[in-house]
Amino acid sequence: MDKPTGVWNCVRGFEHFSLCDWPGRTSCVIFLGGCNLRCPTCHNFELAWDMQKLPVIPENDLKAYLRDRSKWLDGVTVTGGEATNVPGLGELLFEIKKYNLPVKVDSNGMRPKVVRDILDYRLADVFAVDVKGPYSKYPELTGDAVSAIAAKANLEQIFELARQFPASFYFRLTKVPGLTAEDIAEARSYLPEGFELKLQEFVPPRRREPEHAQPDHETRRAVGDVVN
Repeated sequence: MDKPTGVWNCVRGFEHFSLCDWPGRTSCVIFLGGCNLRCPTCHNFELAWDMQKLPVIPENDLKAYLRDRSKWLDGVTVTGGEATNVPGLGELLFEIKKYNLPVKVDSNGMRPKVVRDILDYRLADVFAVDVKGPYSKYPELTGDAVSAIAAKANLEQIFELARQFPASFYFRLTKVPGLTAEDIAEARSYLPEGFELKLQEFVPPRRREPEHAQPDHETRRAVGDVVN
């Protein structure tokens, strides 16, 4: 069998049926490996930072499932990791759309141009964007992967897209250790008028990663990225 390439090499997890990943819908969940952040509280660190430890989900198996079960699903969630960071994401989304299934993409919002491209080509219906906290805490919250200035610039572009396409976005924040009520209020104030910030409880990973350590195998899911 030929080794998978491009986006298909990054499909490292698949959940056949979920009632919680897309509020109000039954969906399957595709997990893509790789991430542009290094959040110290990440639950999917192995998928995000060392996806080679996880098996590839065969392309033909995934397509067969979508073909056979499309009538019983309300949509497909593509997550990670970080989906918008994966080269070839558009190819994957295009394949899903062939089965007439709505698509939700989970994202950290740090690649707004990719998000816009996906919207322009109508390859996803909804983006669930994670707002980590106030801009000033982004370096701390992302393992120094994003500066406060970059976080602000990227998310402001996402918020402008949400103003243009209000039905295509919702926003979430996980109450990780170190975030105060004031931090959450500040993050909420960034959102465009008419949007709410959905709060998620933090569940600690089974073990914390020492600095520079490789992720372990306690990964449940990964978020995907869009391409090129």
